[in-house]
Order: sequence, then C-alpha cells, then structure tokens
Amino acid sequence: MIELGVNIDHVATIREARKTFEPDPVWAAVLAELAGADGITVHLREDRRHIQQHDVERLKTTVQCKLNLEMACDEVITEFACRLEPDQATLVPERREEITTEGGLDVVGQRELVANTVERLREAGILVSLFLDPEPPQIQAAAEVGAEAVELHTGAYSLATGEARARELERLTAAGAEVRRLGLLLHAGHGLHYRNVAPVAAIPEMRELNIGHAIVARAVLVGMERAVREMKEAIAAGLA
Repeated sequence: MIELGVNIDHVATIREARKTFEPDPVWAAVLAELAGADGITVHLREDRRHIQQHDVERLKTTVQCKLNLEMACDEVITEFACRLEPDQATLVPERREEITTEGGLDVVGQRELVANTVERLREAGILVSLFLDPEPPQIQAAAEVGAEAVELHTGAYSLATGEARARELERLTAAGAEVRRLGLLLHAGHGLHYRNVAPVAAIPEMRELNIGHAIVARAVLVGMERAVREMKEAIAAGLA
C-alpha cells in the first residue's frame, strides 16, 4: 500500500497572507485525515513564511496519523524536532529566496552536517528521510549517513512533457531501484498532481507520496475531503 502524506503548508500560506487566524492548518489536517490521508506533512521553514512552530505543536497533539516534519539541517529546528518527536523528519535543502524547495539535498557535499542531524533525530526515535534528486551518488551517501528513507525529488518529472517526461520517469524508476537495493524506504514528492501521479505511484515498492500544492489548490474549489479522496483515487489508478 502506498501512503499519501498531505502537505498542508499552503493552507498556512493563505492565513499568513493576512496575518490572521484562518484558515487553520490544523483544521485542514483533521479533514485530510478523515478523508483518508495516511500522513500530514509540514515544512517548518527558518523564515516561518507559512507553518509556525505552534502549528506543529498543535498537530502533534491532534492528528492520529503520521506527522512528517520537513526541515533543514538547522540547529534550532533540529532541537525543536528532537523535543517534539514527530513520527518522521524529512531533511530538505532550504534557501530563503526560493519560492518552493528547489532540488534535492546535497548529502555528498554536506556529509558531516547531514550525518550529525540524522544521528540526533534518530536518537530521539524519529524516522529520518532525505529529500534527494534521483542521483545514485546522493542515494549512496544517504545510506552511509544513516537515513532510513529517501524521498525522490519529482520536480523535473512534473515539469517535463512528452519524451522528456518519459526519460525523467526512467530516472526516477532507476533511482527507486537503487534506494531499495540499499535497504531504504522509497518515498517521492514535489510537483505531483492528479494528472501525473499514477506513473510515479507505479514505481516498484513505492511506499509514500507527499503531495501538497495540488491538493490544497483543489480543496479551495471542492473542499479538503474531496480533494484528498480524489488524490487517493488517482494514486490507486497507478496501481491498477
């Protein structure tokens, strides 16, 4: 079974546009879980542009499914994560000037920093995943620093069309095989939506897909519960 992690960051983005109290991402998380979400994903950014620390604290005591905290290898956020003990932490790169996460984590170039963060999180009992481009050297490094899962960055696949998309899917499939060969859990996410998710879901032994913008965008029009159910249906179509 493939788990769907619903990223609710952009519910908070709408709230922060007015610096008010609604829409509440915790309410959105509850509705997503009622609709069948297997996990709730949030990215606590250093600049706090959307999700705030109090959101994550409230989610920890509210949701009954998996809580996945996306985070940079940052000292303050690592300390917070170790205190909070989410079910999973996904380490991602982060630049303040970016609109959304651009590219995977450079484990090869930041081996010591990533290894230290992974060790501290695992000591706190948190499952650690690394968000990586589908590149074998990065995947190998993830295994060497002690990560338990790899989330493949599907951004290039999501932006491509025609033959280019087919090539990107081949890259993801080959990278997925390497992840599994090394004994790591296989996750994927970034830019996935209702029309492109099925082929990624069909990659052998895919365990988790994290999807946010597409679900929140549809939820604005049809409601969170329907948006989540329709994404679950789209994923299931890839397994049929």
